[in-house]
Amino acid sequence: MNRLLAILVLMLLTPLALGETCFESRKGSSEVTKTDTDPDLPNVKCSDETGAVLWWGDPYEGTVPMGDSDVLTPLGEAVVKPRIPKLSLHPICGTACHNGSFPPKNDDKNPRALTMHQDIVPDSMNLQHGRGAIWCLDCHHSDQRNMLTDNFSNPVSFNEPQKLCGKCHGPVYRDWRDGLHGKRIGELASDGKKRWWVCTECHNPHDVQQGTRDSGFAELDPERAPLLPKGLENADHEHHSGH
Repeated sequence: MNRLLAILVLMLLTPLALGETCFESRKGSSEVTKTDTDPDLPNVKCSDETGAVLWWGDPYEGTVPMGDSDVLTPLGEAVVKPRIPKLSLHPICGTACHNGSFPPKNDDKNPRALTMHQDIVPDSMNLQHGRGAIWCLDCHHSDQRNMLTDNFSNPVSFNEPQKLCGKCHGPVYRDWRDGLHGKRIGELASDGKKRWWVCTECHNPHDVQQGTRDSGFAELDPERAPLLPKGLENADHEHHSGH
């Protein structure tokens, strides 16, 4: 009886550990747990080969309106999945350690060796992002360490990293804003509802030299083509004449 009670308590305390987990865009950053939204309808289908999401049963699950998070609101209804819930230390990093007294607030933005966060940035004096031209406080707010910063030292939420990344990556930011860069799922119509992926869901800002693309985006091997829809014997309708 005691053992059964312990199992029930464990199930209540750790529900995420009981479902299959796969990632949406970047492993370790965008995990989603497989659940049933309706009988026999899972919220996601996970790949057995890569561990990535193959398709979504509900593309808008866990999303919130983008609202004014972009200077130029994209066409249609845009929704995003908040990033802050993925950051386990976010609630305490701005108060427990970086509250201006412990450790002492540093007004000097020049690079210095870090005594902590070695798991994130092994060598802070050789940060690869920016190839030595930037440092931590060019992206993280100097007073509010659980916030990012824009060009005018205004705090920027971790839910809106495009406001930070657009400072340097203007052409890519414009392509993202116009729907040419990044990931979208939802309605195909230009004015339809879509879920947008923000920069840090796909790119790791602390490791921008993954693979040969030197882009901070780990490439995935392509999946096999899905099974043909019911009623189709082949995919000849997708072939173009002469190709």
